[in-house]
Amino acid sequence: MAKIPQTLKEPINKAFPTNVLLVGTTQPDGFAQITPRGSVMVYDDEHFCMWERGKGSTTAHMKDGTQVTLFYRNSEFRGPGGLLPKGGIARFYGVARVHKSGPVYEKSWDHLIPAEKKRDPGKNGFAVLIKVERAEDLDGDALTG
Repeated sequence: MAKIPQTLKEPINKAFPTNVLLVGTTQPDGFAQITPRGSVMVYDDEHFCMWERGKGSTTAHMKDGTQVTLFYRNSEFRGPGGLLPKGGIARFYGVARVHKSGPVYEKSWDHLIPAEKKRDPGKNGFAVLIKVERAEDLDGDALTG
């Protein structure tokens, strides 16, 4: 399994509101559904989590086994010597597991940024744990670090 580079953990956890991650899933008709999510966080070395509180198709179709693509771009990381020299872009590919209660649900809520918690005052959403299978730069080369 791929790991989330240590050097990207803090920037991703602080991505809101400027560099939120784009979350991609596949709709039943085969088209990609791409949506920004300010609630994506690094859970551990091999997992992301996000708090899913939306009412759209991404939320409606999120279930155990959903394949998810996370797209992160931070233009400040571009260029020679940058954290992500190829366009400031990182792509992560993984598989989702939904948690509507339990330890993962609680840990995800506890680490959720205040701006996102404010959008779900009743804690009606659910946690999605995404196990990273591939982590790549813009050219498809494995991310390290």
